[in-house]
Amino acid sequence: MSLARLTKIRHNRFWLLQLLGWSALVVILILLSLLFNPPTDGFWLALALVYAMSSAMGGFLTWGLRHIYRLVWERGFIVRALLTWLGSLLIAYLWWFAQTFLASIFLDVETIDERVLFGEFLIFCLPLILLWSGSYFIFKYNQLFQIEKEKGLRSEALAHEAQLLMLRYQLNPHFLFNTLNAISTLVLTKAVDPANEMLIKLSKFLRYSLDHSPFDRVSLAHEIETSQLYLDIEKVRFSERLKLTFDVEDSVRDWLVPTMLLQPIIENSIKHGISKNEEGGTLKIRAFRDQNTLILEVIDDGPGISGLEEQSSGDFIPSGVGISNIRNRLRELYGDNYELSFANVVPRGLSVKVRIPNEGR
Repeated sequence: MSLARLTKIRHNRFWLLQLLGWSALVVILILLSLLFNPPTDGFWLALALVYAMSSAMGGFLTWGLRHIYRLVWERGFIVRALLTWLGSLLIAYLWWFAQTFLASIFLDVETIDERVLFGEFLIFCLPLILLWSGSYFIFKYNQLFQIEKEKGLRSEALAHEAQLLMLRYQLNPHFLFNTLNAISTLVLTKAVDPANEMLIKLSKFLRYSLDHSPFDRVSLAHEIETSQLYLDIEKVRFSERLKLTFDVEDSVRDWLVPTMLLQPIIENSIKHGISKNEEGGTLKIRAFRDQNTLILEVIDDGPGISGLEEQSSGDFIPSGVGISNIRNRLRELYGDNYELSFANVVPRGLSVKVRIPNEGR
């Protein structure tokens, strides 16, 4: 929200409170007069007019007092305290004089002392203006507190965005290192055509990653297409050694997921599972619905993780940059409302499972 809009809201709130406060005073004074000294012969109409004009004068005078407070707001607490007393004393006297003058005009002199005069200066006018001043400063400090709170929330949001951006920038060099290393190997072995094909697919993949921020959500179908583009790059590297299987429920294809969610998991499975077997292996990608959550699962038939059964899959912390990156992104995006777990599969292989809440379109 812009500063100009905040200023406008505070200005409108002041006039709303002014109108409500001084109108309420008119109603209270009329009710008290009717309760304790019921007027007769239409006298209450003149009395109500005096109360209304007096309250309008009070609103005008306190509006001027507000400008004085705003002018000296930066002068320090002592100056504000002194000005509050002196300003309230002056405004209370002017208001008392004005309402006495109004009563003398619209009410006959014989009834002024009994029904109209709102009390002595020190009994009614000054305490009421001091109450107005105190309320003004309470609301003023409350507004400053809300502004500081909003600044804090904005700072927290910026820190949140910076964290996600940091994770995004960490992902790209990690992926580039592995891919360029593979291209370098192809070039050294004089496999020019596969290297060229890999560079073309790499440029398309990087274009996608640049067009989407880490805050974006895309449909699962779109994320699968992106993963397929990454797998095309790896297929150039592994050829027939890499076999792929997709099992995606149609009901979850439109569900929203964070961009680049699957790629680090797939990369991790290929690096630690498929590539360790000279004959290659099979990578299976599953996506299905479990009540109101989406489950994504990447399964390879590699050697798995030694000793994983001895600890909780949710407590397992991988050493790789890619998986740690995914865990941190999920924590930033969903708080505690996510799951990233690992499990060895029988007869061999590793399953990496992600559970996130439904964010359908």
